[in-house]
Amino acid sequence: MLRRPDVDEVMEYGRALGFDLTPTEARLIQARMMDTVAALEAFDEMRVEEGRPPLSFTDRDPGRRPSEEEDPLGAFITKCRVKGADSGPLHGKTVALKDHIALAGVPMTFSSHMMDGYVPDFDATVVTRLLAAGATIVGKLKMEEFSWGGPGLSGVGDYGRPLNPHNREHVTGGSSSGSGAAVAGGMVDIALGSDQGGSIRLPAAWCGIVGLMPTHGLVPHTGVFGLEPTIDYVGPMARTVEDVAVSLQCMAGRDGLDPRQADVPASRPDYAGGLARGVRGLRIGTVAEGFGVAAGDRAVDEGVMEAVRGLERAGARVERVSVPLHSHALPALLPIYLEGGKRMYDTHFGGAFAKTYYPSSLISIFGRLKQSHAREFSPNLKLNLLQGYYLQRNYGGRLYAKAQNVRPTFVAQYDRAFDSVDVLAMPTIPLTAPRWQAPRDFEDALELTMLGGRRSLDLGPVIANTCPFNYTGHPAISVPCAKLGGLPVGLMLVAPHFREDTLLQAAAAHQRSVDWATLIATTAPRGA
Repeated sequence: MLRRPDVDEVMEYGRALGFDLTPTEARLIQARMMDTVAALEAFDEMRVEEGRPPLSFTDRDPGRRPSEEEDPLGAFITKCRVKGADSGPLHGKTVALKDHIALAGVPMTFSSHMMDGYVPDFDATVVTRLLAAGATIVGKLKMEEFSWGGPGLSGVGDYGRPLNPHNREHVTGGSSSGSGAAVAGGMVDIALGSDQGGSIRLPAAWCGIVGLMPTHGLVPHTGVFGLEPTIDYVGPMARTVEDVAVSLQCMAGRDGLDPRQADVPASRPDYAGGLARGVRGLRIGTVAEGFGVAAGDRAVDEGVMEAVRGLERAGARVERVSVPLHSHALPALLPIYLEGGKRMYDTHFGGAFAKTYYPSSLISIFGRLKQSHAREFSPNLKLNLLQGYYLQRNYGGRLYAKAQNVRPTFVAQYDRAFDSVDVLAMPTIPLTAPRWQAPRDFEDALELTMLGGRRSLDLGPVIANTCPFNYTGHPAISVPCAKLGGLPVGLMLVAPHFREDTLLQAAAAHQRSVDWATLIATTAPRGA
């Protein structure tokens, strides 16, 4: 039975909405609301099965917290085992999921103890497709709490910090922090991450692995809980370009549920089949604005340029290109990230009002939890939600609207660059992974998070090259290209929309042009 609001509640609701109802108005509205509540109650009691994505491979181990011996890098929240098909392109491959990707029968925490006990009853589309391709899913991975964050400098949620296997005193990067650590440390073959400003490519660069953010919408986001539908991406992370290409082949394509996929072509290239083509005649443009980033490390720039020269020696044609708006993408993305993220919070991860699948169990549980436990959110999450509320309250969506409306101008400028080149190149992150600093208190945590950094590092330079492509929707891949002081450096390649085949072709050529085994090898000093 649904609750019946009394007159005082109606007046309270009115004040929250800015109505300032009189007692008479509230009484009249309350009386009419009773009819609506009765109709809603009748609907709630209807014995009609809620549709959900199809569930296959139902023999599932619900999982457990791993021991330190099983998980020396602290990458996992849950170890489980869900075996897929007996054959397929991913048969024999182990896969782990960032813990905001639904895997039926296995807890999903978002790296927050608030969600302890929540177990989804549905699979994300990417899970269904990976299992059908023969993969075995072996666990759920740590992330920054509810995906809000970036470099991983302020802590990564209630389950602790994953360790960078190249140097455990340095951060892995976020928000797909566990995904980066698990793959780099050889604990899984493939991990899935998500990206709203660099959260696949950042840990890929700092952990020395391959991380792909596909064209917006190419991989369905159904059952993956991000921040804002127009900047949400899910993609594979692995130690080789080949594993990334095969994973993409298995996951890409429309699922009939994700409204982000309206522009996705019905057919797709053979991503893995083109990896041996090489780069002879391929045109690569080094983006002028992507080098010499403020607060960046010039040695990183040089390591990336040497990788580009290696592609040139392999037959590519290299030229310098300019994309003036590249340096202005972060402020354009911010209203979408902050206000859109606040709207996602308001809908309890229900997402946009569109024809899609709505996870009613998650929506219900999160709605109740945030009412009673919001005070337990991390400083980082509180900061971002308050900034989103500030935008809603003071500007009524105007800045969000402007950010969406100027997006085509940014897209067009990159597309003009693609008129003369096939692939763009730049550093993924303009510096190597910084040393970990444990926050001392609330104030210190804020200093180490999103746009802070007076004690450490401002997020702006860190995602200067990654966030533009969340905004424009172009596919981007990070591949290891050098090491500085034992820490990996990432080369980022970017291609036109839906040209992942070209992107992976160039990445594979780079992989062959360097001493790959040395680049991805981890030394893993014990550190603190």
